[in-house]
Amino acid sequence: MTAAASASPVLAVRNAEKRFGAVHALKGVSLEAYRGEVLALLGDNGAGKSTLVKCISGVHGLDGGEIELDGQRTAIHNPAAARSAGIETVYQDLALFDNLTPAQNFYCGRELSFPSWLPRGMRLLRRRAMDQEAAAVIERLKVRLPRFDAPVALMSGGQRQAIAVARATVFARKVVMLDEPTAALGLREARKVLDLIAQLRDEGNAVILITHNMEHVVELADRAVVLRQGRKVGELKPSKANQHELVSLIVGAEA
Repeated sequence: MTAAASASPVLAVRNAEKRFGAVHALKGVSLEAYRGEVLALLGDNGAGKSTLVKCISGVHGLDGGEIELDGQRTAIHNPAAARSAGIETVYQDLALFDNLTPAQNFYCGRELSFPSWLPRGMRLLRRRAMDQEAAAVIERLKVRLPRFDAPVALMSGGQRQAIAVARATVFARKVVMLDEPTAALGLREARKVLDLIAQLRDEGNAVILITHNMEHVVELADRAVVLRQGRKVGELKPSKANQHELVSLIVGAEA
């Protein structure tokens, strides 16, 4: 945990329960995330990681338990409510529009417009303000793009991933969640994304990272929570010394 980390959790999940018919996907899972830290969420396929992230981000509703933000119980019924609460999520498929520029992707569905007294459908777009804000974030996060006004379809996988992460930082006020952000990237592009995640942490964000790459966990994560078959089975501060222990928790074997 960095010096920017807070003493109390910005996000707390208490005894989360989720069922899909006969499948009990989450069984009393609890975790806490703090500003200025990266929390790795680990587990094999089907462990419940993505289900938990989707419950926090409002895609699914919890069947039991609660979510607290800055110590206050918060009802998150849909993704819009999660975003309004300051939670942003970058999924594996990025959810970018290939035909739009980075700035247009940043503000799609959340466009800046005026005058405020008109209904949203009748307002004028503040295109220059959106371009300037998006460019400032891209520059601050040291993301290199071939052209800022080009559609993202013309950009590499690493650049697209960086745009998705940068978009989350524009609106996130509490938590950024990343689902396998380096999957299918080459070493150089993965390195850039890892540096971006470290910068998000150093700027005081709470970052929840789902990844299967243990080297990335050891490098970046301040804590790691392990899920197996819908239950939380362990929590460790990752290091090279306990990497085998983390793997054993994930697969359910003896260290």
